[in-house]
Amino acid sequence: MQLKTVFRRIQLALVGETAEFSLETRIYHSVCIVAFFALAYNVPFNYFVGLPKVALINLIAVFAFAILYYISRVKKRFYFSVIGLGIFGNLFFAAVFFLNSGINGPTLILFALFFYLLSATVPKKQQWIWLLVNLIIVIFCCISQYISPLWVPNSYESVLSRFTDTISAYLVVIFSIFFSLRYIRMNYETEKKSAIDKALDIELKNIQLELVNGEKNKLFSIVAHDLRSPLASIQSYLELLTAFPLKEEEKKEIELKLLSLTINTSNMMGNLLSWSKSQLDGVQVNIQSLNLMKTMRDMLKVEASIAHEKNIMLTHQINENIYVSADANMLLLVVRNLVNNAIKFTPEGGNIQIVAIQENDCQIIVTDSGQGIAEADQKYVFSLKAKSTFGTNNEKGVGLGLILCKEFIELQKGSIGFISKEGLGTSFTISLPMVKIDVNSSSQENEFSDLIE
Repeated sequence: MQLKTVFRRIQLALVGETAEFSLETRIYHSVCIVAFFALAYNVPFNYFVGLPKVALINLIAVFAFAILYYISRVKKRFYFSVIGLGIFGNLFFAAVFFLNSGINGPTLILFALFFYLLSATVPKKQQWIWLLVNLIIVIFCCISQYISPLWVPNSYESVLSRFTDTISAYLVVIFSIFFSLRYIRMNYETEKKSAIDKALDIELKNIQLELVNGEKNKLFSIVAHDLRSPLASIQSYLELLTAFPLKEEEKKEIELKLLSLTINTSNMMGNLLSWSKSQLDGVQVNIQSLNLMKTMRDMLKVEASIAHEKNIMLTHQINENIYVSADANMLLLVVRNLVNNAIKFTPEGGNIQIVAIQENDCQIIVTDSGQGIAEADQKYVFSLKAKSTFGTNNEKGVGLGLILCKEFIELQKGSIGFISKEGLGTSFTISLPMVKIDVNSSSQENEFSDLIE
């Protein structure tokens, strides 16, 4: 296995990486290498069988193929190199034909081998050109020998040397075809597998994209519908206020309903915009050390006021010395969404409690005494498959808030979960990394900030 890996690395170094060279160019490099070794073998062989001139021509060809390989592999001038191969190769075998007994020697089968290797490497549009060049040169050589046999003398000293040369040429042709075809087929299988993998990957991504687009289209249609309803209600209340004289109690009741509708619609739009931005542009997370109570204080006051309008008691138990590693804006958005949901699904006279517990991390628990989540719907709570739901005062929501909660908490290296029983309420738990702060230094800092205020 180790030897195979070493061989593979050597092959890649000689032929070139897939990312750097096209399949056509890599095949050309392999052909140059095969031709180089075949010619290098023929140099001593032809010399010892009594063909010194042919051996010299082969030696020149060895250097020529090395230069052509260098031009393509190192200088990356493939087309220039392959044209040089076509011209030099045809001239080389024409010379060998006249020096090595013409049709009585093995040159014609070597001519055929050369054309096979050349046609496997040249661009497709050049193949007909090189076919005509090969045919013209071979026909010219054969006619020349037929008309003037003296131009092509018998170069073999004995019948044995001729048989030996012919068998050797046959072996060169067979091995050249074998190794070149093996390399071409291996690359074909690799390219085929790569194409199949890419096609499957594209098909999978298309399916995923269709599913995501389907969910997004469904989401936007739901949002459009759900925004139309509260806006229509707001318009009706405003028309009622302007068109008819109303008592103060009636005006106050309508104003409270307008406020509730406006807050609910604003939250829905805020979540939609935050989610859209996260999908299109990505989210920039600014993690820092935060004092939990100081960060959430103003937001909790606003939420307590909203809960009071619905006659819901909202309380919190958060130690002043708890510090977490989080993004302030993301943390506020998450807790605000959880508290808004608790207010929405808790009936009048209910209770909502926010507790922060220090363990290995900081756990922020938002618990309500509302209507809870049906067991069949709990698995879809953090997904776009969540159903549109109505609060106890017909407040509408599309579930985007909880999707944002999960996404933003995980971006802050935290986690979120919940426990819910239908009719008994829901408890959401956020876990965030804690930051250890010296209590004395933090209390001194708080005293100093109180003096400034």
